[in-house]
Parts: sequence; structure tokens; C-alpha cells
Amino acid sequence: MASHSDDAAKAAAAASGAGEGGLMVKHSAAGETVVELSPAVLRRIGASDGDTILVSGTRDTACTAIATAEVREGAARLPATARINAGVELEGEIRVSALAATPPMASRVLIAAYRDEEGELADPASLVTTHLTAFFEGASRHGTLRGVARPLAAGDQFRVAPEGQSPATFRVVSVQPDVPFVVAGSATALDMEPDFLEPEAVEPKRVVMKDAAAEEKIKDALSKRRAANRLVVDDSTHDDNSVVEMSQAKMDELNIFKADTVVLRGKRGKETACVVLPFDSVEAGSLRMNKVVRKNLGVRLGDLVSVHVMEEDIPFAKKVSVLPFDTDVEGVKGNLFEVYLAPYFKDSFRPLVKGDSFLVRKAMHPVEFKVVETEPEGPVIVHDDTFIFCEGEPVVREDEESADAVGYDDIGGLGRQLGQIREMIELPLRHPNLFSTLGVKPPRGVLLYGPPGSGKTLIARAVANETGAFFFLINGPEIMSKMAGESESNLRKAFEEAEKNAPSIIFIDEIDSIAPKREKAQGEVERRIVSQLLTLMDGIKKRASVVVIAATNRPNSIDAALRRFGRFDREIDIGVPDETGRLEVLRIHTRNMKLDEDVDLESVAAETHGHVGADLASLCTEAAMQCIREKMELIDIEDEEIDAEVLASLAVSQDHFKHALATANPSSLRETVVEVPNISWADIGGLEPVKRELREMVQYPVEHPEMFEKLGLSPSRGVLFYGPPGCGKTLLAKAVANECQANFVSVKGPELLTMWFGESESNVREVFDKARQAAPCVLFFDELDSIGQSRGRSQGDAGGAGDRVINQLLTEMDGVGAKKNVFIIGATNRPDILDPAIMRPGRLDQLIFIPPPDLDSRMSILKSVLRKTPMDGDIDLSQLARFTKGFTGADLTEICQRAAKLAVRQSIEAHREACLAYEADPENPDFFGQPPAVEDYVVKLSTAHLEEAMKEARRSVSDADLAKYSAFASSMQRQRSQMGGGVGADNFRFTAPAGGAEGAAAAAAEGAGAADAVDAMYD
Repeated sequence: MASHSDDAAKAAAAASGAGEGGLMVKHSAAGETVVELSPAVLRRIGASDGDTILVSGTRDTACTAIATAEVREGAARLPATARINAGVELEGEIRVSALAATPPMASRVLIAAYRDEEGELADPASLVTTHLTAFFEGASRHGTLRGVARPLAAGDQFRVAPEGQSPATFRVVSVQPDVPFVVAGSATALDMEPDFLEPEAVEPKRVVMKDAAAEEKIKDALSKRRAANRLVVDDSTHDDNSVVEMSQAKMDELNIFKADTVVLRGKRGKETACVVLPFDSVEAGSLRMNKVVRKNLGVRLGDLVSVHVMEEDIPFAKKVSVLPFDTDVEGVKGNLFEVYLAPYFKDSFRPLVKGDSFLVRKAMHPVEFKVVETEPEGPVIVHDDTFIFCEGEPVVREDEESADAVGYDDIGGLGRQLGQIREMIELPLRHPNLFSTLGVKPPRGVLLYGPPGSGKTLIARAVANETGAFFFLINGPEIMSKMAGESESNLRKAFEEAEKNAPSIIFIDEIDSIAPKREKAQGEVERRIVSQLLTLMDGIKKRASVVVIAATNRPNSIDAALRRFGRFDREIDIGVPDETGRLEVLRIHTRNMKLDEDVDLESVAAETHGHVGADLASLCTEAAMQCIREKMELIDIEDEEIDAEVLASLAVSQDHFKHALATANPSSLRETVVEVPNISWADIGGLEPVKRELREMVQYPVEHPEMFEKLGLSPSRGVLFYGPPGCGKTLLAKAVANECQANFVSVKGPELLTMWFGESESNVREVFDKARQAAPCVLFFDELDSIGQSRGRSQGDAGGAGDRVINQLLTEMDGVGAKKNVFIIGATNRPDILDPAIMRPGRLDQLIFIPPPDLDSRMSILKSVLRKTPMDGDIDLSQLARFTKGFTGADLTEICQRAAKLAVRQSIEAHREACLAYEADPENPDFFGQPPAVEDYVVKLSTAHLEEAMKEARRSVSDADLAKYSAFASSMQRQRSQMGGGVGADNFRFTAPAGGAEGAAAAAAEGAGAADAVDAMYD
């Protein structure tokens, strides 16, 4: 049996023809030995409808080309036997080329028939009459000779199914003349082998198997769809313009060694050269490259590129000419070579190809260059002896895509959401046939919601750029018009334009402004726009590759009809990034910045709780601005351009970031008082047991969350401080937030109450929403009794507003959620009037009494308040502490402030007397000829000042008030220590397993007694 002709001979047959690769194989039912292509592809390869062309997969075959408008440009349709001849499967890839010359007519063809499994075929000789004659004598409408010829090659298979006859599969054994390709027609003599061939697997059928071995076979089959050197483009983990990453296994397969330079070929004939480095994390069928390399190849993530190892070493460049792009050098003067090109090429041995562009990130101002000439031509390597010329006018960018266009690698901290979005958007745009094969409709809409600045619009632009889809932006209010019906018309035009330019993405920003809930819409126009949008989303044609993305930060304001399946199929929360996500965002925003060696982005990420992407971008900008401010003396503002040497001296340091951190706060919380307080435990005297308990309750969950995860329990979420005024409740809450570096949101109870119906509850809800967005966050409710009084006391207020507020407060406390690090602290000096539901476990379950300070605590408070005050050495603070029994922290602070005021008064009077003396006698030697300075007369705090201050000191909390707090604390303690039935909790012990019969009997008797007591309740 003859085999296929030599591939080299076949390739030679098409040597002078144009070609196009990367075509995805689809099934064709148009007949044997044909390939269906789009008219555009046929034109590009220089062929016409009906021509015989070369089809190359893992093998080469010849087929008759049929121009079919329904076939998209990136695809080709082949029948089953043609796929076998080309060595590809469905969804694999082929290359088509025009043949250099028309294949000759075959004078004789030797054919063998495959035995059919049912045994219905007669002897092979009879098949010439029943099957082959009609097949070669005009049954085909297409062929080089228009209906009388079919292209063949030795080794090809074809299938014939005459009407009324059993189908048969044949194989070409040999052809005359002995050339790679022939056409066979009515003038061709057909000879048949006398014996049947045993059946072969014509094409593997797709089966669904669950076992691991079957899945491994499927993976092996899928891996054979394309040539070994065809790899899927993935995003790089580094940002080097000259390096691509490949798995070691694939490098071994392609015989590539570490740091070898290879040529990469992408779309539209574009190619570039790169150095290959092995990375274990790269999949075997992938090739990682950065955005600059992808641009040079004209490919996007998910596309295929081919890797070619050069037979000869790539030569060193003698001369390379590069020019910057005009948009990147505006306002920059000086020596671009010294600042940008010399450091970029020094000792790096970078490969280049004419036409490449590369981005140099230096001096906080990235500049993109284009290679306009190399000597010698072709791929070259730049070394230390290469002459690099950068002379001439900058390159006009025109329609050329910038290397800084938004892509997936510009989005950080949203890996999970980006995966969902690519699945929902890219698949319908790139491979709609996946859904039609399964018989389901592809997704048509995605709703992105999240706080402003979190990256919703950026994601939509990145998807459009990476998929190459037409991007149509609708800013919500833009479509509104005062003319009746014009708003709906604007919306219709947007969808029509998108369908004309399919594949396309329609992005509706701030959709809540044009599609509010119809029952709450203020005017008729809004209702009509919502109805029009619903109609348009339902009317997107099945095959139209149009996806609608909408963004909002108020998802619950959108009409409910838009949020059902078939419209916005998926809703994706673009939330506030965690610490790892913030680090990713910071690395993205600082990759163009020139950073000093001391910059620690991890510490910056740890200190930016609640910051979204836009906040972090603002933080980087502020750090850069601070760097520029320090160099202002080197910059002439009047000058139109800045020296490149001055730009090279700029570098952002950690101190610049610290300055930016001091001025930045999360944008989502700017309308709320949010801060990380500067109060530490050292500022609070005494209260050591309270500090220890707070440290365990608040700091541990923030700093050691993994401990609670291992135990499988969530930590406490709230604490109530109660005690007399002035004992440090607010100060403690601030210190807690500072010690765990959490955001601190202070809420004054009365601020939440308004005269409008429902507004007070809404204010409570918004406070909790903002705290969740800024997590980890300490939410501090001062004067909680103003909004948390026992329900049922609200007679006479606005429709029971107080009860509704506390109901909302309870609901929000339950909904804080274990996944959000929000800790609630309430403070009150009237715990007796609080609603009991607030203090149940799961809400403010930890009740901490903040008593007036004892002797040691008073001593600590006095030292803390006076630690920065100059004092006489004879002051005995311990004596003052003993005398002030019953004084609160605020009372002690007031005594110190009054004493300080007396010291200031004495200093001012002494300075005034000195000034009068100087005016009377300027020649007095005590003044040394200079008027007295006020700082020379600052006196230290003395015992006299404190004694005078004590004359007016008073206790703010009476003994009667303290008795009330002690009684409340005692009652709470009694409630916690009693478990009913007169049995104290301290008496509970688990019964030991080996306790013997007596222990078991006692336990049984106790259980029976308890049961009898319960039963007695129902008698």
C-alpha cells in the first residue's frame, strides 16, 4: 500500500503561492475533497472559487476551494476524510496556500477500498461501476476542470455514498504521473486493488467519559490539534520586552536551550525575536509574553503563535536605527540615548527585528521606540559594539496601537472577577459555536457593581482591547434628550451601530441613571428608556456577537426586569481589593515609576485598608508629586522642556509614599469621618485588664485570622463600653483602631436621626455599608443610648422612628458577616435604657465596665497626661493621685490643663514685666541690648500650680452615680452566672468517662429532676 508523498515535495508544489495560517477547522457537508473558505481568505491567498489549493495540517493535502460567505475569516470547513488527509481534527488549525501550478490530469489512479463493518459491500472490482465512475465523472460541482476533476494525492482517503447504495471509503494507493498532486476526472483510468483494506479509525469520535484514564486520552487528543511549535499566548509574570517564558518540557520537545533566541510568528505575517527562559509554572501548550511582544506579533491573550528555532545563529547587529513615537516625547528634551537607550541595551544582548516597537520605562516617563532599520536585515542581536542611532523626526503613531493600551495585565486585585468576566464575555465573542453546539444561548449581558474607582470601566475597556471587539461606550446621562422619543432613538442607534461592527461590546456606565426602577421613576422618559433597553436586549440576534456590559455602584436601584436571565445574565461584584490585591495594583501603577531601593510596596499595601484601585493610583501620583516638589529648584517652570538629566535624577522613595499615606484616605469613605487614629495604649493610663481583653477581641481577629479559621469559629464582632462619663471609653476605641491599623469610623448617635420618613434607617444602613467597604474597620457608636433605647418607648415620635432605627441597627449587626473584618464598639453612660436585644450574644455580646480609675490607674493617667510637660522635680504625682479618689480620667486631665493654664499666665505676666523694664531702661545689662523673647520666660509646672488648680477641682461622677453603675454591672454578672434552677455556672463539670456507676447514677438522677421540673410547667 502506498503512503503519502514526501511533505517536502508537497510543500515545494506550493512554494510560490501565498498562504494564510491559523484557520480553525469546522465540519463541512459540501462534499469530498473540498475546503470551504471565506471569500476574503481566498482573495488573500490569491485563489478563486473552484481552484485547487494546498491544505496543511500535520500533513499536506490538496482540496477544491469553495467560497462560502457564512464561513468567518478565521475558520475553514473540511469534510471528515479531508481532515484525516490533512492530519487535523475539529477545532484544530490548518494553513491554506495557493498552488504554484495547476496539478496535471492523472492518467491512471490505483485505488483500494476499505472493508465495511456490516459486510454489505460486494467485491472491490464492482465498486468501480457502482461508486467511483459517478464520483469522478461529474457528480462534483466543483473542481479545477469545473465538474470533471477531483484533486488527489497518494495516501488520500475519500468517501462515496451513491443514492441507493451502501457508502464506501477508499484510499488512493498511487497516481500517475508520480507527482505530489493530480486531478482525476473522466479521462483518468481507475484501477482497483483486488482485496479490501481493513478498517482504520477514520476520525476519533467525541465521547464523554468520566474516568481519569479517558480524560487523559482526551487531553492527548486535544494536544494533537496543532503543530508542536504552535503555542497559546499567555500573560507574562515579568515585564521584559525581550523575554518569553516556556515550560521546560516544551523547550526539550522543540530542542530549545535556556536563553536561546527564537523567532516568533503571529498574525498577518508579523514576527519578532525573543529570548526563551524556562518557567515551571508555564503550561506545556502556553507561551508567556508581555504586552509589548504581543503588540509586535499582532496577537492577544488566547491567540496562537508559532515558535521557530533558527538553523543558524542570529547575527550581531552592526547598526540599529530607532526613533521614539511622537506622543511619548512631547515636552522631553535632552539626550534620549543616554537616559533611555543606553541603560536599556547595556549588557542585555537584546534581539530586535525591523518594525518592532519597545517600551523603555525610565525616569517616571516611559517612552516607546520603533526599530526603523537594522544592519544586517532580519533578526539581529544588539551587543556592546552595535551602533545605535536615534536621529530624525519622531514616528507618528497614527492608528498604531499604543503599547500602553489597557489590557488584562493592567488590572490587579481582581483575578477571580476577571476570570468570570472572560468566561462570560470572551467565549460568546470568540467562540459562539460552543454554545450553539450545546444548544444553549450565549450570555448577552454582564452587570458589574461595586464602589466608584474599583475598576469597572477599566475591565470593560481591557476586554474590548484584548478581544479586538468594537467598543461602544454609553455614559448613562448622555442619551437623555429633552425631545420626546429622542432618548430611546439614541439608545437604538447605539445597539444598531454595535451590531454593524460585531463582534462588539456595548458598555453602559452608570446604568442606574437611565434604568431606575419604573415604579420609582420620576418621569415618563425614564420609564420609556427602561422599556426600550429591555426590548433591545431581548432583540439582539442569536448570531450577532454583541455583549452588553453595564456598571453601577447602586445595583438595587436598577429595574428588576433587567436583572433576569437573558438580559444581565451574571452580576459580578467588583469589590474593594484585599492586601494581596492592593499589592498587585500598586505594582501595576508603579511599574512605570522610577522607585528608590528603599520602597517597600508590601508595607504600603498593608496600610491602605479600604482603598480601591483609583485610590491607590492617586496615592502613587501623590508620592510622585512629593518627589517633584523636592526637585522644584532644578526645574524651570517657564521653560517649555525639561532636561533628560533632570528627569533621570527623579526617584520616588518610601518617605514620599509615607507622605502620600498621611494625606490619602479611601474615596468611598470620604464623606464619612474615617481615620486611623494616632492614639496608642501608652496614651491611656490604667485600665490594664480592659486593654488586655480588647487586644484579644479586636487585634487577634485582624492580625491572626488563620487561628480562628483553624478552630472553625468566628470571633466576637462587638463590644459595649459602659461607665461614667470621662473614664476613657472613646479613647479606648481609638486606641484599639490604631493598634490593629484598622480604619476608624466614628458615628454620633443623634447624627443618624432625621425628620424624613425612612431616612434614619437608610443612614444606619449606609454607615454599615461603608464600614464593610473599608474593612478592617472599627465602627464606633458614641452615645449609643440615643438611638438604641428599649423599643416601645417611642410613643409620640414620628411614626415610631426610634423603633425602626433600632430594628435596622439589629439587622445590620447580624449582617456584618464573618467574611468582613468589621468590629462594632458601642459606648454609653446609660446602659440601663438600652434595648436588651443589642446586648445578646452575636451582637454587642461583650459588655465591659469602664470604672473610674483606681490609685494605680490615676497615677498612670497623670503620668500620661504630663509626659510631655516640663515640671519641677519636687512634684509628687503619687500624692496627687491618692488625694483624687473618685476622680475620672477627664477630671484628672482637667486639673492638669488648669495647672498648665496657670503656668502660662505666670509666663506671660513675667514676659510683660520684662518688656516694661526694657522699655524703661534699654541699656540694662540683663537684656544684652535685645528686647526680651517670650520663650525665655516659659516657666515649668510647679506644685504651686497644681495646688491652685486643685482648689477648683471637682468630681464629675457622684457616689450615687457610681452605685448605679455598680448595681448594673452586678446584675449583668448575676445573669451570666445563673443557668436556671438555682444551679450556678461555676458548678458545671463534664462527667468523667470512668466515673463509675455512682457518677452515672447521679447524672441520671439530676437529668430526671430537670425533666420533672420542665414537665411541671405544663401541668
